[in-house]
Amino acid sequence: MDAVITSDFVSIDGHDTLAKLFRARAQDWSDRIAMREKDYGIWRAYTWADYERFAYDCAGGFMSLGLKPGDVVSILSENNKEWAFVDMGAHAAALTINGVYPTYQEGQLRHLLNDSQTRVLIVENEEQLDKYLSVRDDVSSVLRVYVIDWKGLRGFSDPMVEPIEHLYEAGASYRKANPDAIDKAIDSGKNDDTAVLIYTSGTTGAPKGALIPDRYLLFQMSAAPDTFPITGDDDILTYLPLCHAAERLISLCMNLGHGTRINFAESSETVFENIRELSPTVLFAVPRIWEKFYSRINTLMSEATWMGKKGYEIALGVGRKRAEYLLQNRRVPPLLEAQFKIADRLVFRNLKQLLGLDRSTFLLSGAAPISSDLLRWFFALGLPVAEVYGQTETGLAAITNSDEPNPGTIGFAVPGVELKLSDQNEILMRGPSMFSGYLNNPEATQSALVDGWIHTGDVGRIDDDGAWRITDRLKDIIITAGGKNITPSQVENELKFSPYISDAVVVGDKRKYLTCLIMIDQENVENFAQTHNIPFTDYRSLCAHPEIIGLIEAEIDRANKKFSSVEQVKKFRLINVLLTAEDDEMTPTMKLKRKFVETKYESLISEMY
Repeated sequence: MDAVITSDFVSIDGHDTLAKLFRARAQDWSDRIAMREKDYGIWRAYTWADYERFAYDCAGGFMSLGLKPGDVVSILSENNKEWAFVDMGAHAAALTINGVYPTYQEGQLRHLLNDSQTRVLIVENEEQLDKYLSVRDDVSSVLRVYVIDWKGLRGFSDPMVEPIEHLYEAGASYRKANPDAIDKAIDSGKNDDTAVLIYTSGTTGAPKGALIPDRYLLFQMSAAPDTFPITGDDDILTYLPLCHAAERLISLCMNLGHGTRINFAESSETVFENIRELSPTVLFAVPRIWEKFYSRINTLMSEATWMGKKGYEIALGVGRKRAEYLLQNRRVPPLLEAQFKIADRLVFRNLKQLLGLDRSTFLLSGAAPISSDLLRWFFALGLPVAEVYGQTETGLAAITNSDEPNPGTIGFAVPGVELKLSDQNEILMRGPSMFSGYLNNPEATQSALVDGWIHTGDVGRIDDDGAWRITDRLKDIIITAGGKNITPSQVENELKFSPYISDAVVVGDKRKYLTCLIMIDQENVENFAQTHNIPFTDYRSLCAHPEIIGLIEAEIDRANKKFSSVEQVKKFRLINVLLTAEDDEMTPTMKLKRKFVETKYESLISEMY
């Protein structure tokens, strides 16, 4: 791949827009597999020729409706092949594509459709269609709605709503009557055109629509260091929402740039099953997924025989010793390397196969801070996980180097990106992957983009070797009543390293000491309860049982030992409601909304003071 990169221009293999690059890729790779999707339990492959046909039929369908360059097409769906077809079809028709989180409710959908002035809406099924129908009277911009899965809508009739097959058919007819239309639209594209509208996940306030140009997306295709080679032989499992910037960059951009094969997970509930089944070579995951892998092995070991537990303990000890040499950039002694190979053959290989990580060559964690202890555990198993740093507004800005791993840092700025610290130690970024601003929100744009630099809102520091560390969000730093500045994410990450703690929110701003709201890991805590004959009837009763409260207290005591007295959690409470991405407390990427949680559980917090 030949990339030309300057501060304000990016091209890949001579193409300065996604649509132009796609046209070339579809011609060069027509017989290669572009993506796979499960169909009645069987992985079905789609070639680049298939991808081109469906995408261009979508483009022709949009043109047949009279859409103009820059008009917005929105997708409200879980990940699937149609998501990719519609996305690329919009690029080919010189339109702007906007992904909507499938967990969004009616009010959130109303805001996004009106703010973006969406002209065409693609929905996955009857459930998602109902969300639109409930707000349609408040949304005047939408011309047509297409449904991917018409099942359950037999007999339904509405002049604005059609199955997606009608879009393909209209597009094919339009292309036949206007054979040069799509090529002309593609040729008209420019490097700074808004290709994608990505709404921030809304941890504070209403989501803001970030305007993402082609330049930004093309740059991401060249951002992975040479130590992480990506080729057309790689398989990626796509399961995080494609409307999230990170998943778009890892899946859609790597697919277009390098020819990696996209494999769509069946659903959010089957992710781990699909990982085990597919054994992807490239896997991007948020910290919660990596924590789940760790928890699964802990659960397995708790149920293992004495011999199995002892074998794991010995193998892990060998892996940790070897990891320390590598983390210090020292040569591993030959005897220790030989011992590790035996441990890998007898223990780790089976664990990797169990997790579906036995073919992995490129593992990434991002979207939120991750525990350095967790990264060290994976490293001990021979599974180095690179930590990537970026935001919707910046794209991938930094990544750790596999040759010089350093858990707890985000590594170094990717080539072409500049990072620096402000007077408040806020990380500032500039480079080719900068967003163009927020749609309809000049005030927020002016706050984020100052003198050519993006203000990330993240507090950081630089290590002696030049590696960057994120210490916390600027707005999340706690100042206790005694005047001590505390970064809650460090404490929270240590707590989340426990297999029994799924999430944590540390509280203490302007208060005498720190307290914490805990979300338990349902699977592991239920397993603990069953193993120890602890009776419970549901999630609420599980959280209320004294032995479970004692279990979590012991985990907090363990974490507290790593911090000074003022940084230790003095009291805690369990959130006794099982939260999902559809709950107001969670973002679509499964992060607790700190301010919302503190407000909603104010009475619970007050009890601790």
